[in-house]
Amino acid sequence: MKIFGIALVFFLLCAVCMAEETEYWDWKGSKLYSTKNYTEALDYFEKAISQDPTYLDAWVHKGDAQRALKEYNESLQAYGQAIKLDNSSQPAWSGLMSVYSAQSDYPRAEAAASKLTDLNPQNKGYWLNDGNYLQLQGKFAESIPKYDSAIAIDPLYKDALYRKGLSLIATGDLTSAIALMDQVLEIDPAYKYAYNAKGLALEAAGKDAEALEAYNQALEIDPKFTQAKDNAIHPLMATGKRDQAMMAYLGV
Repeated sequence: MKIFGIALVFFLLCAVCMAEETEYWDWKGSKLYSTKNYTEALDYFEKAISQDPTYLDAWVHKGDAQRALKEYNESLQAYGQAIKLDNSSQPAWSGLMSVYSAQSDYPRAEAAASKLTDLNPQNKGYWLNDGNYLQLQGKFAESIPKYDSAIAIDPLYKDALYRKGLSLIATGDLTSAIALMDQVLEIDPAYKYAYNAKGLALEAAGKDAEALEAYNQALEIDPKFTQAKDNAIHPLMATGKRDQAMMAYLGV
């Protein structure tokens, strides 16, 4: 009986040591990952998994390292294994979303983003991502409620306001889109993309002079903003400023 007790204590001590060693391998890998030594980091994450195949963090971190190395299929497998261990792992679903996005697989990226909004509906960034991936599929009307959810959490969330404005332009609600871009610019007067989008909405509404002013304001912020330069050509022509339009066309 005494021998059995000693053996049990020894077994428990070994288990504790192994758990500590697993955590050490994962910690060591994370340190290397933070310095962008992804290949070396991967070796340590695999050591941690070899020691304990149920160690969730190591699977997630392995997926992160493989994603950084653009080993996307392997990364998906690692995140998938993490999700098998814990279907509510936000880092695993977030990693999965990022891989699908890198592969331009926007339907699957959106499905992962949607799962994240279920897991943590108070995270405004999750709602923004969900809307963005719908936009990238051309589902502009469907994206608007996602942005509304993000804005409900943070009424000054300029990225969600801006992206909602883009969807409103696409669905033809130009007046509301212009108002949203103005709201974004009140929050951040240096948001050049909002000026550019406002110009598009004004141009679509037939207000060429106002559109040109918006594009010029974007270019005041960033004179090398190619998109605003290109967009300004049409209203320059429409307002009779053909010489300036040709200068812009020539990239001068």
